[in-house]
Amino acid sequence: MKEALFYRREAGAVRCLLCPNLCLIQDGERGRCGVRLNKGGVLYTEIYEQATSLALDPIEKKPLYHYHRGRMILSVGTRGCNFLCPWCQNWSISQDRRAATRQVTPKDLIEKARSSASFGIAYTYNEPFIWYEFILDCARAVSREGLENILVTNGYVNEEPFEKILPFINAMNIDVKGMTEDFYKRYCGGALEPVLKNAERAVRSGVHVEITNLVITGLNDADRDFKMLTDWIAERLGCETPLHFSRYFPCYKFSEPPTDLDSLKRARDIASKKLKNVYLGNV
Repeated sequence: MKEALFYRREAGAVRCLLCPNLCLIQDGERGRCGVRLNKGGVLYTEIYEQATSLALDPIEKKPLYHYHRGRMILSVGTRGCNFLCPWCQNWSISQDRRAATRQVTPKDLIEKARSSASFGIAYTYNEPFIWYEFILDCARAVSREGLENILVTNGYVNEEPFEKILPFINAMNIDVKGMTEDFYKRYCGGALEPVLKNAERAVRSGVHVEITNLVITGLNDADRDFKMLTDWIAERLGCETPLHFSRYFPCYKFSEPPTDLDSLKRARDIASKKLKNVYLGNV
C-alpha cells in the first residue's frame, strides 16, 4: 500500500478528495472505488504498482482514430472504478474486488514499451484515475524517457488532481455516458458536469481528445441524446473532435438487447451534421 494523495481527516474518518464522489471513509473501510482504504486515519491506495491487465494494442482500439494511426501502444490497467455502471463491459476487473493483480513498476512498463516498439503507455481497461498515485509517478517517468501517456477514462476526477497530472498526458479518450445529470446519478452513481468540464480543460491544455459514447438500448439512444452530445462537442471541444458511438452488448447486470444498428446509424447521421469525424464501434 501507499499513502494516497488528496484526502483530509474528518472526525475520525477521512474524506477522499480525488474524485467528485468525495467519499467519507470510516476506519477500516474503503471508498466506493474499492481500492482506497482508511487505516488508522491515513488513506491508502491498495493498488499502487498492482496491475490486472497488460497488452500491446493497436492505438485504434482505445479508441483513438486520429492519433498515431497504425501504431501500437502498451496498455495497462488495474482493478476498481469510481462508477457503478450496471452494463460495464470490463466488470470483472472494475467491479470485482477479488480480481488478481501482479506487481508492475514504471521501469517495467518503460522497458516493455521500448522492447515492443510501443510509442508510450495507455492507462485503460478499468478507470485509471483511481490508480492516480501510480499513474502520476509512471507518467512522469514515461515523459522523461521521451514516450507518451494516454488515458482512456470516464473523466470523473476533481479539478486539482486533474490539473496536476495533465501536463504529462498527451492524449485522452473520454467516455461520456449520457448527457443528463439524472442519467449519471441513476446509472453511474456520479455526475455529468465534472466529466464535461474536464474534457474542456484537456482540450484547452492542448491534449488530443476523442469522445466515446456507449449507446445503450432504451437509455440514451434517443435523437435528443445524440443532439445534446453533438452540440456540446461542437460548441465546447470543436467540430473536428472525433466522436465514437459504441455498440452496447448485454453484460454484467444489464440484459437489454444489443444496440440496434439503425440507432447507431441514426446517431452517426445526426452527429455528422456538425462534426467532421464520427465513427461507429463494436459493429
